Amino acid sequence: MTSTTTCSGAPTAAPHEAGPGTRRGPLAGTGILLRLDLRRDRIKLPMWLLGITAMSFYYAGALQQVYKTPDDLRAVSQFAEGVVGALISGPGFGLADPTIESVIVAVYGLYFLLLAALMNILLISRHTRVEEQAGRAELVRANAVGRHAQLTAALLVALIADIAVAVLIASSFAATGLDTSDALLFGAGVGAVGLVFATITAITVQVTEYSRTASGLAGLTLGIAYVLRAAGDAIREGGSALSWLSPLAWSQQTRAYAEGRWWPLSLSIASALTLTVVAYLLSARRDLGAGLVPARPGPRHAANWMDTPVALAARLQRAGLVGWACALVAGGALYGGIGNTIVDSFDDLPDQMVDVMGGDAGRMLDGYLGTMALFDALLVAVFAILAVQSLRTEETRGRTEPVLATATGRVGWFAAWIGVAAIGVLALLATTGAAFGIALSLSVGDGAYLVDGLLAHLLFAPAVLLVLAVAALLYGFFPQAVGATWALLGFSMVLGFFGPLMKLPPWIHDLSPFQHIARMPLEEMRWPALVVLTALAAAAVVAGAYAFRERDLDTA
Repeated sequence: MTSTTTCSGAPTAAPHEAGPGTRRGPLAGTGILLRLDLRRDRIKLPMWLLGITAMSFYYAGALQQVYKTPDDLRAVSQFAEGVVGALISGPGFGLADPTIESVIVAVYGLYFLLLAALMNILLISRHTRVEEQAGRAELVRANAVGRHAQLTAALLVALIADIAVAVLIASSFAATGLDTSDALLFGAGVGAVGLVFATITAITVQVTEYSRTASGLAGLTLGIAYVLRAAGDAIREGGSALSWLSPLAWSQQTRAYAEGRWWPLSLSIASALTLTVVAYLLSARRDLGAGLVPARPGPRHAANWMDTPVALAARLQRAGLVGWACALVAGGALYGGIGNTIVDSFDDLPDQMVDVMGGDAGRMLDGYLGTMALFDALLVAVFAILAVQSLRTEETRGRTEPVLATATGRVGWFAAWIGVAAIGVLALLATTGAAFGIALSLSVGDGAYLVDGLLAHLLFAPAVLLVLAVAALLYGFFPQAVGATWALLGFSMVLGFFGPLMKLPPWIHDLSPFQHIARMPLEEMRWPALVVLTALAAAAVVAGAYAFRERDLDTA
C-alpha cells in the first residue's frame, strides 16, 4: 500500500486505493482481478485445456487406426448398447449407424464432461475460497475492490476456460480430418457442463470456510449427477425422466452426430445463471473469510490419543473419507440393485460386450460383478490420488512445517498420511463391495453374491494401493508432478473397459496394474500378481519417504 503527502504533511490515499470515504460498486476492480487470475493460472489452466484437447486428438487418431472398417465401428458401438453400456457411457445416441465421430461422442464423451466439471470445481475454489483461507482476499479487498469482484473474476475465468475448451475440441475434430458438422455442439456441451459446476462451486464456497470442504461438496454433487444420469439411462433406452435431473445428461441429450440439437444446452445456461444469482445472494450474507455454516468449535483440550501424527492425518482426511464412502456405497447399492434388470438384458448383448465383461456368455452376471468391481476400484483410486494431493496442499500452505517443527519426523509424517490413505482405500473397497454384494443378492435372490461382491472389490486393493504409491513416490521426488498420476488412472480406465475391443499388444495391457487382478468370481485368483503389486507399492512408498526426508519443503 502506498500513500501521497499533501503540502501540509497529512497523508492521503493514493489514487488507486480506497480511502475511508471512497464509494465503490460491488463489481469494482473486477477487470484487474480477472487479469490477475489469468496470470496466476497461466500454467495450470492451459495444462487442463491442453490435456482435454489431447484426449480428443488421441481418440480421433487412435480410433481411425484401430477401427478401419464399418464392421469394426459397429463392434465398438455395441459396447454402449444395453443397460451396462448406459451405466458406463450414456444413452449412446448415433450408434445405430456408427461413425468415428459418433463413437467418440457416445462412448467416450462422458469422460470429457467429467474432466470439464473437475477443472471448473478446482478453478473456482482456487480463486475464491483458497484466497480467503490464505488471507490474500482480505488484502485485495482493502483496496478499491467491490464485494463481488473476486467471485465475478473467478466465474469469468471459468467462462473463458469453458469457451476455450469448446473451441479446442471442435478444432481437434477439424485438425484430425473428422466431420465437423456437430463438433462445436459437442464442444459446447462439454463447456456447458463445466460452467454449471463452476456455478455450483460458487455456491459451495459460500457455505463453508474451508476450500477442501467446498471442493468436496461440489465433487459430491458431481457424483450425484453421475448416479442420476446412470440410473436414468439404464431405466430406459435414450434416457428417462430421471436422467434429466443431471447436468451431465443435458449435454449428452444434445445428440451430437445423431440428430444434433442445441436446445438442451439452454437448461445448462439457465441453471448456471440461476446458480450464479444464488451465489451472489449468499456471498452478501456472510463475512469475508467465514462460511454460512460456521465451523464447529472443537473441544478445549485434545484427547491423549490425538497427540500422534497418525491421529492428525486421520483427522484431516476424515471428512473426505466419509464423503467418498457415502457416495460409493450409494452407487454400489444402485448398481447392485439393478442386477435383475441386468440379467434380463444378457440375451441381447453383442459378442464384443461379452468380451468386455469377461468373455463367458454363460456367466454374465459374474462378469458384470467383476466389471463393476473394477469400476469402483478406479473410483477409489481417485480418492487415493486426491489424498496425496491433499498432502501436497498441506505443505504448500505452510501447515506441514509447524508439524515437523515438533518431535514428529519427516518419515513419520509421510508414513502416517500415506498409511491413513491406504487404510481408507481398504475401507472404501470393503464398504462399497459389501453394499454392492447385498444389493445384488437381494436383486437376483442369491445370497452367495454378498461374499463375491466383497471379495471382488477387495482383490483390487493392491492395484489401487500401487496407484497411491506412485502418487506418493512422485510427491517425495517431484512434488509438482503428483498430478501425473492421473495419466496412469486414465490409461487404466480406458484399458479396463475398452481394451478388449482395441486389439492392443499384451505388453500394453500389462502396463495397467488393474489388468493383473482377477475379476472374481468369473476368474481364478492370481496370487502372484497380488504379491508383486503389493511389493511394488511398498517399495514405491519407501522410496517416496526417503526422498521426502531429503528434499526441501515447498512453501511457496
